[in-house]
Amino acid sequence: MKGIITVVGKDKVGIIAKVCSFLSEKNINILDISQTIVQGYFNMMMIVDIDAAKGDFVEIVDQLSKLGQEIGVDIRLQHQNIFDNMHRI
Repeated sequence: MKGIITVVGKDKVGIIAKVCSFLSEKNINILDISQTIVQGYFNMMMIVDIDAAKGDFVEIVDQLSKLGQEIGVDIRLQHQNIFDNMHRI
């Protein structure tokens, strides 16, 4: 199963490193990643494979949200099919 992770907030050192370290610890593989910085604001979107993830999906969503609070950004994880349906015209 695939998931979509979005990370948005003021740019600062270590955002990518902390998010990627968390994903590695949870055995979540990054399939694709895009990141930009626009006028000091960081925006990253990842497509991840969550099939072999260590932990429950809801638990991982909560832990990513807490990580975001700790580093001052908003981190969200959604199932790819939910993300696709929300953004379909």
